[in-house]
Amino acid sequence: MTLTPGLRRFTFTTHVTSSCGWVGAVIVFLALAVIGLTSDDEATVRGAYLVMAPAAWFVLVPLAHASFLSGMVLSLGTAWGLFRHYWVVLKLLITAFATVILLIYMETFRGMADVAADPVAALGLVRNPSPVVHAILALILLLLATALAVYKPFGMTPYGRRKHAEQGGAWALYVPAAAAPHRGLAMSTPRWRYTAGVVAAIIVLLLFALLHFTGTGVQH
Repeated sequence: MTLTPGLRRFTFTTHVTSSCGWVGAVIVFLALAVIGLTSDDEATVRGAYLVMAPAAWFVLVPLAHASFLSGMVLSLGTAWGLFRHYWVVLKLLITAFATVILLIYMETFRGMADVAADPVAALGLVRNPSPVVHAILALILLLLATALAVYKPFGMTPYGRRKHAEQGGAWALYVPAAAAPHRGLAMSTPRWRYTAGVVAAIIVLLLFALLHFTGTGVQH
């Protein structure tokens, strides 16, 4: 299956929009989790946990599915393929893993909302560090997936090299025109640069989490 140029652009736009929106939504959920964990106002704390469940169903879940499905369509409908390049396989696994964990975690969102809605529940029982931990981990995974999409590291898989050889090695003939600039970037960028960038981003996120939450008694 090969996507037409118009359909490819539409799918690519959907994928970029949903993926970026997913990252933004996770950042907002991280802010809500921090507010619920650190605020001194009881109504604010309860409200933060009450809003997480419906917001996740209406924002996180649709964006996650849109990102995953549009990525699958792009992989199957363009020359990148689903198993021809390591970065595509890794990005697909990260997106699928994050989506499954999100769906499993929806039950936790509902449980926290039930506790927050109970007026006799002590505020200490309402506060929960779990959303903070999961939001940070989700953000790291999504940023890693973004880095993979930008830098396209590690080259072709054995399957991809075999298919490439079967097609006569005519890479320029079957790579979509929209992918050509990315192809040049991936080939010209030294591997240590994007590796260092991903590691630096993860370290910055972990340091931020450590410095911000050390004094609040957060425990996983």
